[in-house]
Amino acid sequence: MEETAPSRQNKKTSGGQPAAVSYSTKSDRYNLSIKKPDWQRVKKAPKPSKKTGLIAGLVVLLFLVSLLGGWAGAMIYSHNHTASSSTALKQQFVSDEGTLISQIAKTVGQSVVSVNVTSQVTSEDFFGFSEPSSQQAAGTGFIISADGIILTNRHVVPDGTTNVSVTLSDGTRYDNVQVIGRSSDSSSQDVAFLKIGDLKGKTLVPVTLGDSSQMQVGDRVVAIGNALGQFQNTVTSGIISGYGRDVTAGDQSGTQTDENLTDLFQTDAAINEGNSGGPLVNINGQVIGVNTAVASDAQNIGFAQPINDLKGLINSVLTTGKLQQPYLGVRYVSLTPDVAYQYNLSVNQGAYVVPSSDGTPSVIAGSPADKAGLQEKDIITKVNDITIDSKTSLTSALSRFKVGDTVTLTVIRGDKTITVKATLAAVPSS
Repeated sequence: MEETAPSRQNKKTSGGQPAAVSYSTKSDRYNLSIKKPDWQRVKKAPKPSKKTGLIAGLVVLLFLVSLLGGWAGAMIYSHNHTASSSTALKQQFVSDEGTLISQIAKTVGQSVVSVNVTSQVTSEDFFGFSEPSSQQAAGTGFIISADGIILTNRHVVPDGTTNVSVTLSDGTRYDNVQVIGRSSDSSSQDVAFLKIGDLKGKTLVPVTLGDSSQMQVGDRVVAIGNALGQFQNTVTSGIISGYGRDVTAGDQSGTQTDENLTDLFQTDAAINEGNSGGPLVNINGQVIGVNTAVASDAQNIGFAQPINDLKGLINSVLTTGKLQQPYLGVRYVSLTPDVAYQYNLSVNQGAYVVPSSDGTPSVIAGSPADKAGLQEKDIITKVNDITIDSKTSLTSALSRFKVGDTVTLTVIRGDKTITVKATLAAVPSS
C-alpha cells in the first residue's frame, strides 16, 4: 500500500472558523518602534562561572557513566536470563517428549505380542539330497479384538508353518494359536491374522486404529516390537521420513521368495529383525502402520504399511472370521512422471493398465475388471473418492474395501474420462 503525505489544513479557532493570518502588530506596517513597558522587559541570565560549568560537566559525566553501566548490566542480565530460559524450555521439551513416549509404550504395549513360529522347510544336504527340517523364527503382532484376533505380517507365519505361539507383554504365553489367513503371496499387502484359541479367562486390550492418511512427513511416530526375536516390547521413536515407497523385500536366509510391497511409510524409527508385524503408532497412541521391512544396507530406514490400506482386510476378518482379500483383476503400473514419459501419456498419476507383451492378459478373463469393461491402456485415477497417486496405489485403495463391495472407478480412456462400476471378488486361490 502506497503512503501519501497528509493534506495541509488551516488552523482553526475554538469557534471552528479559520484563524486569520496577520502581522504581529500594526506598527510593522509603518516602521514604528514601540517601547515595551518595564514589566515586559526580559533580563539576561548571568553568565555562569568556570567553577559552576566544571561541576555541571562532572554531574553530566557521572550521569552518563551510571546510565551506561545500567544499560550494560541490563544487557548481561537479559542475555543470561534468555539463555537460562532457552535451556529450561529445551529441558522441558525433552522431558515432555520422554513422558509422552513412555505413556504410549505403556498404553499400546499391553496390546503388542511376541510371535514365535515353528515351520517346516526343505533344504539340500552336502550331497544334493532334499530333506525336511524344522526352523524357528520370531516376530511381532498386535491385538485387534478382545476375543484374541492378532494382526501380523505374512512373512512372520510363512507357508509351512506348523506351530505358532504368542506371548503377551505381561509374560502370559498361549500355544493354541491358529493362522486365520494370510494375504496371497502375489499381494503387495504383507499381512496375516492369528487367533488365540482359549484365553483362559484373560481380558485382552485391542489397539486403537488411527487414520494413516493424516500423517505428514516429519510427524513423530513410535515403533514397538520384539527386537531380534528376544527383546520383547522394544520401543523406538522417530519421524515419518516419506510415504508412497515401493520396495522389494526378502528375508536374509533366502528361504522365502522376494515380495513387492507398495505404498509404504518410510520412517527413521529403528525397526530391527523381529519387529515385523508390530505397530507404528502416532503421538495419540493410535496405530497408523504395521512395521514390515528395513533397509539392510542403510541406517534408520524402515518401512511400514499404512493401516488404512489394511482396514478392509481387518473388517473382513472381524466380521466374517476369515480373510477374504478383494481384487479387481488388472495388470498395472503406478504412474510417475518418468513412467508417463516412457508410455507417452498425458497424465502422470494413476494406475496404467499395461498392454500385454508376453502373452499375459492385461485384464484377467472373468475378473471384476473384465466384467466392468476395463481395457488395456486405461488409466484408473480414482476408486470411489480415493485418488490414485504417489501416496496411494490401486492395490492400497482396493484394500480399503471388502469382497462384494461395488466401487466406482474413474478411468481415462484416450481423450475421455469415464466412470465404470466393478463389484470386487475374492483373490483366486491360484
